[in-house]
Amino acid sequence: MAQPLDGQVALVAGATRAAGRGIALELAAAGAKVYCTGRSTRGHSATPGRPETIEETAELIEAAGGRAVAIRVDHTVETEVEALAGRIRADEGRLDILVNDIWGGDELVGWGAKFWTIDITAVRTLVERAILSHLITARHLAPMMVEAKRGLIVEVTDGEFTGYRGQLLYDLIKSSVNRLAYAMAWDLAGTGVTALAVTPGFLRSEAMLERFGVTAANWKDGVKADPHFAFSETPHFVGRAVAALAGDTNVGAKAGLALFADDLADEYGFNDLDGSRPHFWRSVEAWIDEGLARDGKLDPQVRWVASSRYMNLHMTPSRGDQVRRYAARLGFEGLGAGLQPIA
Repeated sequence: MAQPLDGQVALVAGATRAAGRGIALELAAAGAKVYCTGRSTRGHSATPGRPETIEETAELIEAAGGRAVAIRVDHTVETEVEALAGRIRADEGRLDILVNDIWGGDELVGWGAKFWTIDITAVRTLVERAILSHLITARHLAPMMVEAKRGLIVEVTDGEFTGYRGQLLYDLIKSSVNRLAYAMAWDLAGTGVTALAVTPGFLRSEAMLERFGVTAANWKDGVKADPHFAFSETPHFVGRAVAALAGDTNVGAKAGLALFADDLADEYGFNDLDGSRPHFWRSVEAWIDEGLARDGKLDPQVRWVASSRYMNLHMTPSRGDQVRRYAARLGFEGLGAGLQPIA
């Protein structure tokens, strides 16, 4: 039986682990030949403490009956990206799907640090790794798509809303990734190529499983440490979101948007590996509402999560009633106009 992406060629930049690996696997499962790139190879780990490699990702694809090519590329080095583009052009003559999932910032974001205390060296490094690398990659791979008048560029991000993500450096990176997708969509208008951004929810990456002291098999034991872990998802879930978009002949209607994987699951009808359909923020917001409705002093955890969600959503007019309710219960008074709910 023909698969929806049969004959197509995909590049997943940052396919070593986590969302990138899940996306590569699902694009291949849908029939695409997938080029898996990143810096971590056998014998040369680019991320301290992480054993995953691009070769492993390619081997997982091939073991499942798919087609994959693993190529070591540092996407911050323009000559390496140019060489990659030349190889794909020579070997395939086409590129249908480009996924930018390069990150490399877990150890660089100082959660809780105010901007006047952050390490500027870390800022420079992460801007190069997680923003400039995306632009370099799109700059050199998009021409093949524009020439062919077809293609999809996906920026993998964290958060589809325009509000604050709780730490300046993290917010700068992820909001910039969304902005890249939006700006590229304008430049691509009329070319037949679509650019957009996709965000997972609470991702059960390899590193997250280790943090909770669980495996893919017994991950639910992690709920004892954090009840919200019950609403987490495998990297395959966002992978299926990207594959569904790539197989949608009307994907151009979504150009410039930042899209949430679980919303796409409802639209396209796919589930996670275990048959479930996680709705992370929907579930968390129900938990927030229960906590805010209780009389008396707010539970500190409810206050923290509700405050974080307020920051995410306060610039979204369609969520105005929700964030005003949060603000009233949290006692958010006297905020400057730019920090208040948008009507």
